[in-house]
Amino acid sequence: MKQAQDIMTTPVITVTLDTDIKDLATLLTSERISGAPVVDDDGKLLGIVTESDLVFTKKPLHIPTFFIILDSLLYFENPFKMDNELKKLTASQVEEIYTKDCLTVTGDTAVDEIAGLMVSEKKNLLPVIDQERRVVGIISRTNMLSLIT
Repeated sequence: MKQAQDIMTTPVITVTLDTDIKDLATLLTSERISGAPVVDDDGKLLGIVTESDLVFTKKPLHIPTFFIILDSLLYFENPFKMDNELKKLTASQVEEIYTKDCLTVTGDTAVDEIAGLMVSEKKNLLPVIDQERRVVGIISRTNMLSLIT
């Protein structure tokens, strides 16, 4: 049975926390990729940033619904969600929009397990890491489709 190391893309295009949002958009567009692992100076995985994170920076701000009763504001939604959205909407660097807790696989992860993760967790990209959490590859849905052809 094939494993992650048999289908992963290498070398991996990565970004750092201080990568500018505009540079990220240019990189994703020019390389025709949907996201990139975020790494530290040693190449260790910190998280992942995707096109969805960039698109989020252009959406309109949602103001939570509230009403006033006895001089108090009562929210129908979590007002802290708006604070998080505002931070992402005004982001200028990857650090402000990336997802810290991302799913990963190792080189010896079976492709059927990878397919299950991608479907059940609705993920398009899975970084492949080694024992020190260094990024050694990446698997996209396109890599998975190569198994069919």
